[in-house]
Order: sequence, then C-alpha cells, then structure tokens
Amino acid sequence: MVYTTSQTTIVFIVVALACAFVPAFSVEDAEAISLWDTCLLKISPKCALDIIGVVFENGTITDACCHDLVQEGKVCHDTLIKYIADRPVLVSHETQSLKKSADLWAHCVSISQTA
Repeated sequence: MVYTTSQTTIVFIVVALACAFVPAFSVEDAEAISLWDTCLLKISPKCALDIIGVVFENGTITDACCHDLVQEGKVCHDTLIKYIADRPVLVSHETQSLKKSADLWAHCVSISQTA
C-alpha cells in the first residue's frame, strides 16, 4: 500500500515537473497544451495533490478544494485525470480511477451547490 502511494506521488511529481519545464511533451497538440496550462493555473498545488490522492489513492479532499475543483471546470478536471491515468504505472487501474474521478466531481459539485 505504501509502495503504491509513493509510486503515485512520484508519478504526479514527474508529470507536474515535465509539464512545468517541458510543456511541449505534456500533450500532443497546441490546443491541449493551452488547456493544460490553463487548467494548472486554476488550482493550487495542495488541492491538486489532494485531488490526485482521492482519485488514485484513498485520500480526502476539503470543501475549499472542492470549490476550486468545480471552478477549474469539468473539462479541465477530466483532461488532467485522464492524462495522469494514462501513465504506464497507473493504466491498469484506469477504469477504477475514472470512476473515482466521476464520483469526486459529483461530490464536489454537490458541496459547491450547498455553499
């Protein structure tokens, strides 16, 4: 269990660094690069890690991060999660991760609507 958590964290850090320093390698076309850059600006690194923790591990998310996630938008959320889920170390759990991502989105939308 600890190995998976460490592995997921390392994958996220590598992806984030690669996108920050080599954005041309992060996605395949100019439109997707623009969306990626826009999405990364809308959410704090802490919330991004919390979201990754919920989707790819058994983490939790605060109401404040839920608000940020909803503000980020569904397209951004889906794009970022799908991109991370496509990493070789995570691809075998992609179906489960995409379900957890959809569940997280629904949870955060309901939190945002009650505020």
